[in-house]
Amino acid sequence: MSIILNLETATTNCSVSIAKEGRILTIKEHDTPNYSHAEQLHIFIQEVLKEVNIDISELDAIAVSKGPGSYTGLRIGVSAAKGLCFALDIPLISIATLGSMAEQVTSSEIDYIIPVLDARRMEVYSAVFNSDKDEVRATEAEIIDENSFAEFLEKGRVILVGNGAEKCKTIVSHPNLSFDTSVVPSANEMAQLSHKKFKADHFEDVAYFEPYYLKDFILQQKKKK
Repeated sequence: MSIILNLETATTNCSVSIAKEGRILTIKEHDTPNYSHAEQLHIFIQEVLKEVNIDISELDAIAVSKGPGSYTGLRIGVSAAKGLCFALDIPLISIATLGSMAEQVTSSEIDYIIPVLDARRMEVYSAVFNSDKDEVRATEAEIIDENSFAEFLEKGRVILVGNGAEKCKTIVSHPNLSFDTSVVPSANEMAQLSHKKFKADHFEDVAYFEPYYLKDFILQQKKKK
């Protein structure tokens, strides 16, 4: 039996769910461009626990989206997850952000799923999954051009999902290519993935685990007038 709290803060969507044996009991999420995760996350955690009448001491593990994504968002989510794991003495599970996005694609007519998260300028974070949701190309930070994903577009039908798909629309075109810009990382898809890792005892070292930032954080400084 597993009761797992899932936390997703890698993008603008602050998402929290509780799942039992991989089945969602309740979920609370809010997608806002203001990145108010610092204010919302702990409130959402309290609300989902109260909604299903589960005491925090009954949790068997905490799962957190590990990235890539927003530096600040990931830091907030991982810090909260690690704090809870330390306090409750329970395992920490990490879930690849792009992998959980791929889980949202249910069409049987797609050969390759490519989740893409917006990075800077014409850059995206992306990974490639086959129709069975197995990763066939690891996560990369790449600059989009007209030849992006050509290897997979020549092999079969490809869908780009996520907020990075918007910038790809203007540059990449192919008869085999479709887009879904509405997909955002969510704690909903994390439930089954975290349950599988729990059953396999696939846990992180709480003391040393860090988010998968993929790139170094660059502080944006205001220009002097």
